[in-house]
Amino acid sequence: MRKSLLLAAAAVMALGAGPALAKKQLVIVVKGLDNPFFEAIHQGCEKWNKENASSEYECFYTGPASTSDEAGEAQIVQDMLSKPDTVAMAISPSNAPLIAQTIKTANPSIPIMTIDADLAKEDAALRKTYLGTDNYLMGFKIGEYIKKGKPNGGKICTIEGNPAADNILRRAQGMRDALSGKKDLPALAGEGGWTEVAGCPVFTNDDGAKGVQAMTDILAANPDLDAFGIMGGWPLFGAPQPYRDLFKPMADKIASNAFVIGAADTIGDEVAIAREGLVTALVGQRPFEMGYKAPSVMIDLIEGKKVDDPVFTGLDECTKDTVDTCIQK
Repeated sequence: MRKSLLLAAAAVMALGAGPALAKKQLVIVVKGLDNPFFEAIHQGCEKWNKENASSEYECFYTGPASTSDEAGEAQIVQDMLSKPDTVAMAISPSNAPLIAQTIKTANPSIPIMTIDADLAKEDAALRKTYLGTDNYLMGFKIGEYIKKGKPNGGKICTIEGNPAADNILRRAQGMRDALSGKKDLPALAGEGGWTEVAGCPVFTNDDGAKGVQAMTDILAANPDLDAFGIMGGWPLFGAPQPYRDLFKPMADKIASNAFVIGAADTIGDEVAIAREGLVTALVGQRPFEMGYKAPSVMIDLIEGKKVDDPVFTGLDECTKDTVDTCIQK
């Protein structure tokens, strides 16, 4: 009898104590888990968790399996917004209008911000701030490197990602503005000496192999092409060996600036490819910094603190001559 009473008392105490409370979730939703750029954001998120193990908040990283799954990302945003333990969300929109509509439909009461990629300007009021690269500046710098290599201009093709990705569109615009000396041209048709060839820009849906194949086809159709402007590093970090195979025969032309390649990012094999002289210049982002800073920005938003809009992270600029020192440590 006494044993039964003790067991009953223990059960009551256990029920009273209840399960350990789940942490409040600071959710980061990226375009796709198959992209090493976003894995760097994940690592930044995990570093924040490790350094803030006793916090009531936890950084939770998620996204669709494939970067090309725009509908999948929108579904994940919708699902995570419906969870009671989601207290703030940072989204990298693959399709900016689709994500904007998803937010409008959900009408969340929690703070929403964007990371890496922003919503279109007309939808900016749907989020509290943007954390990430100044994408226009990034594209402008890529354009400056291309223009420095070929100051008299030439024929160029732009390699882009998803057609509705606002960050990539802003980079492409920055590059065109740098090359032409004019603002907001939708395409280059001789301005500043530069012309975009037929079939460009090419949209690759962030697929590295597709990007290399597109460049192969463009070179075959335009043997007098002078430059590529690659708005995301997908062909270099996503398909590094096919990229090398394509451009090794052109290494001398790249070295002499007879052919110029300006590319975004410093992920994976990209810096090694720059060391090999198979790209003129890289303008890299800092995705780890984005993932590390995002939880703190979301907490500030939850607490009603003033947060700048935008919150820019820096850029790293790498050429063959600077590869050993160009990345921020």
